[in-house]
Amino acid sequence: MVALDIGGTKLEAARVRGDGAVLSRNRLPTPATDAAALWDAVSRLVEEMMGGDEPIAAVGVGCGGPMSAAGDRVSPLNIPAWRDFPLRQRIADRFGVSTYVDNDAKALALAEGWRGAARGVGDYLAMVVSTGVGGGVVCGGRLLGGADGNAGHIGHVIVEPAGRRCGCGAVGCLEAEASGTAIAAITGAPAAAAPPEIRERTGTLVGRAVGSVANLLDLRLAVVAGSVALGFGDVFFEAAQRELDRVARLDFSRGARIVPAGCGADGPVLGAAAVGFRGIGSPVTDR
Repeated sequence: MVALDIGGTKLEAARVRGDGAVLSRNRLPTPATDAAALWDAVSRLVEEMMGGDEPIAAVGVGCGGPMSAAGDRVSPLNIPAWRDFPLRQRIADRFGVSTYVDNDAKALALAEGWRGAARGVGDYLAMVVSTGVGGGVVCGGRLLGGADGNAGHIGHVIVEPAGRRCGCGAVGCLEAEASGTAIAAITGAPAAAAPPEIRERTGTLVGRAVGSVANLLDLRLAVVAGSVALGFGDVFFEAAQRELDRVARLDFSRGARIVPAGCGADGPVLGAAAVGFRGIGSPVTDR
């Protein structure tokens, strides 16, 4: 499987075996302001992974959303160059191979149930706190899709009603307050340089959003990936758990846990691979 992860900061492609082994990989910075340059970079990465002795079953893609059903058209909020971009068909036509596209955070949810911190769990939330904030929800062992495939967009849960305006147009979304982009705008410095109080605030806001989802969907586990969450470390996760404990007070949500994702740096490409394997009828699951 060729796995492709498209994010606001980087593009990454890999060859991934059915057991989750990553055989080769490469990455490039995302040329987010030029649609043609972005497509050229994507094409080069996929072409590089197409080489080798073993045949390629398909291309699986995780991409920021929102998008139309099956990823036929993608409009990632953190990649302004692509609006209604026909990603799936462009890859399929260019390389002559079946291509499957899903939201990158939903793809991560598949990866975490396959090889990560949610192995053996049938109901959980997986989310990414990085350049943007996204999520995917698994209920009863099934990844929720929604009418157009956009279910799980936890980045657009309102956590600060009088907060910052989000790229989606609403005010106070989690993504507008806790993403790497938002933190840089708030502090005037890259998220990696954020002081302890910002790291704690970011965790608190994430915990608040997770608590709302736990109450809504009867979940007891949230796994969190992304450069902001993992980079902020214990300060972030301790604050997130405190806030989750404060807001998840129903009998079925009390005791919900928020933990670091288990796939580490492989999460994005394992998620994209999982989208591809699911597409060809070989669902990846540890249950």
